[in-house]
Amino acid sequence: MRVPLSWLGEYVDLATDITPEQVQADLVKVGFEEEDIHGGDISGPIVVGEVLEFTPEEQNNGKTIRWCQVRVAPDGQVADDGGDAIHGIVCGAGNFFVGDKVVVTLPGAVLPGPFPIAARKTYGHVSDGMMASAKELGLGEGHDGIIRLAEMGLDPEVGTDALELLGLSESAVEINVTPDRGYAFSIRGVAREYAHSTGAAFRDPATEVISSHGVTEVKKFGKEFPVSVDDQAPIRGRVGCNVFATRIVRGIDATAPTPAWMVSRLKLAGIRSISLPVDISNYVMIELGQPNHAYDLDKLAGDIVVRRATKGEKIVTLDEAERTLDVEDLLITSGGKAIGLAGVMGGANTEISDGTTNVLVEAANFDPVSIARSARRHKLHSEASKRFERGVDPEVAAVAAGRVAQLLVELAGGEIVDEGSYFNHFSAPAAIELPAGFVTNLIGLEYTDAQIESSLTEIGCVVVKAGTGFTVTPPTWRPDLTDKWTLAEEVARIVGYHLIPAVLPVAPPGRGYTVAQDVRRRVSNTLAATGHTEVLSYPFFDEETNNLFGSATAPFVPQVRLANALDATQGWMRTSLLPGLIGTAARNRSRGLTDLALFETGLVFLPEEGKNYGQDIVAGGVRPAPEVEAKLYAGIPPQPRYISGLFVGDAVSKQVGQKAIAYDWQDALAAVQQIALGAGVQISVRQGSHKAFHPGRTAELLLGDAVIGYAGELLPSVAEDAHLPRTVAAFELNLDAVTDAAGVPHVAVDVKTMPAATQDLSLVVAETIPAADVLAAVAEGAGELLETATLVDVYQGTGIPEGQRSLTFALRFRADDRTLTAAEATASKEVGVALAASRFGATIRE
Repeated sequence: MRVPLSWLGEYVDLATDITPEQVQADLVKVGFEEEDIHGGDISGPIVVGEVLEFTPEEQNNGKTIRWCQVRVAPDGQVADDGGDAIHGIVCGAGNFFVGDKVVVTLPGAVLPGPFPIAARKTYGHVSDGMMASAKELGLGEGHDGIIRLAEMGLDPEVGTDALELLGLSESAVEINVTPDRGYAFSIRGVAREYAHSTGAAFRDPATEVISSHGVTEVKKFGKEFPVSVDDQAPIRGRVGCNVFATRIVRGIDATAPTPAWMVSRLKLAGIRSISLPVDISNYVMIELGQPNHAYDLDKLAGDIVVRRATKGEKIVTLDEAERTLDVEDLLITSGGKAIGLAGVMGGANTEISDGTTNVLVEAANFDPVSIARSARRHKLHSEASKRFERGVDPEVAAVAAGRVAQLLVELAGGEIVDEGSYFNHFSAPAAIELPAGFVTNLIGLEYTDAQIESSLTEIGCVVVKAGTGFTVTPPTWRPDLTDKWTLAEEVARIVGYHLIPAVLPVAPPGRGYTVAQDVRRRVSNTLAATGHTEVLSYPFFDEETNNLFGSATAPFVPQVRLANALDATQGWMRTSLLPGLIGTAARNRSRGLTDLALFETGLVFLPEEGKNYGQDIVAGGVRPAPEVEAKLYAGIPPQPRYISGLFVGDAVSKQVGQKAIAYDWQDALAAVQQIALGAGVQISVRQGSHKAFHPGRTAELLLGDAVIGYAGELLPSVAEDAHLPRTVAAFELNLDAVTDAAGVPHVAVDVKTMPAATQDLSLVVAETIPAADVLAAVAEGAGELLETATLVDVYQGTGIPEGQRSLTFALRFRADDRTLTAAEATASKEVGVALAASRFGATIRE
């Protein structure tokens, strides 16, 4: 909301030396966020000049210019730029005459742009300034020649400061108005809030209109203009229109110029000048917060009826677009034909034109939900719909219609006739019970009854003492005050946010992280400390992606579908974190970040086949009963927490004496081992397969005998589809399973002091047998004396039969109470070899 300071000053007392910055600071105190300051982009000297004479001169380019002599200061006085009273000025416009008074920007002036003015040689003359158009001064969009002040109804003295005359020296503050405070989309509302902040005297413009017209004159008429509301399809049981006020003004001059002060104020408020009747309508909307519309009375086909649209009905709105209407759209009709999309935009068939003389002024109050739906449905967001969506004071409609009529008389030469209507079916705001002590308990600051009563009275509420508390009736312009909580917020706002103490909550003693929280933090910190970057991605994907990553082998997986997805193509909850990491990597590489080691922790959604979820959701503001709560939890699909990582680009960059080393599956496995170290668990690895991973470079990750994830390289086709290099390493594992295992108490093992005996063992097995299985058999057979066993080499080639491979293990043996002999270590090893032979047909490599 943009608020011109001079306009604000009409309805609330401002200090003579007030600055825009101070006004913004005062409004911040009552909850409005500052946005910007407008105006001040024009500086003088800019004065009123009189055209004394001009000589048309045709140029070689076919253009005709006028060499003008213009008086810019009274006879015998020095001009504001220090020059002579008469300036020679070159002008290309042809819409002025000798004797016209115009706006002259003298050398030294600065126009919006910025566009500095200086004496310059052009078309064979030195032009000592410029005669300005409305566009050049920021007063309009068109460029139909220079401003002739007589056309604006002005006849000032030569040399008069044009900045003051046209209101160009003014400034405006812009504030952010939250959706619940629609009343502040008006000078009336902001002036009231400024009064709350500073204690300055507030003068309600609505009261001033009533005072000038009288309450009876505003709402009652000698001759009623027929208006009816026929809403057969209310939304949420609420009728679309509850107030409809009209006034009739006859004999206006629709071509009369809009006064400069009004043009200036509208410009500062962010609205361009169009024509006098339209400008008056916009002016009143900004002033009172009540959207209104003026119809050409002679173009109306009959009585006005407010109704819902019929299926397939059409309307041509003021923007000249033909719109097909929905049965929920609320219309204003005359003679059965739509003349306006209620609360959004008027129709072109009753638009005011230069030939209009008789005007029907309409101001109504419409249901916010109905207007919001129509504006979104037709993608037609107007200044009117913005206000109706947030709630407009129903009592101000008749006042606004009267104010428009008043200005049409004053500025367009019309006459208000005793014709019109006032339809009124709105319900007065309901009283709210405010218990004693509630405000204090909610806000955390002691408020006296006097503070509560005065604060609520100040914002317009009717406050009545009721027992130990209050009964509060909100004003009609505050539809956001609906319960005791919103009333408490108002008390805190008016008394002052700055009085509320900032107190940090004290952590309960004896509590810390749970085991799961501690493990998750250790794991994330470990990965971050070893060069990985944590990211966060959206949990929504398409069905095909979830099927690819959600299962190692199954072609389809059960999925949770969103009931109201933001993107219909991404309407399923994720079954894996890897698609999000792939998208993040692709996005970063497109921006030049090519070497990435990413990881993410988060929930995945794994519903059970054939089970419906979310069917027992209940509404209400209280905690459900235990049995209902149990049903609610049963209606939630399993959501385990996963951790995934993705590696693309170079792990080691190219440098002097060092070739670049690309990320591969070994980096994924190394990250898994870092997770195991951080969590304090043992994760074993064996060869596996997953339909999203490379068939020969995929490992299963195990805790005990349970598979908890996969690591390796993604399928090249998957990587290329995401615009990534063919080699992309990744891992994913169930972090909940890791935290569960980490929660099991660990028993410290005694440090062994006896010497170790080491031996190597090479076994030949079929290449299809996982090395981890062979290693496990050797370790199991070797028994307690075997301390560690590590796979150190895999060989296929000369000396090894086709279809088989040699696995070399480094074995370390140690006893607790003695130094092992080579014979003891060999005997233990041979038992392991025998078990591997019996299970997998392993033979010792010769």
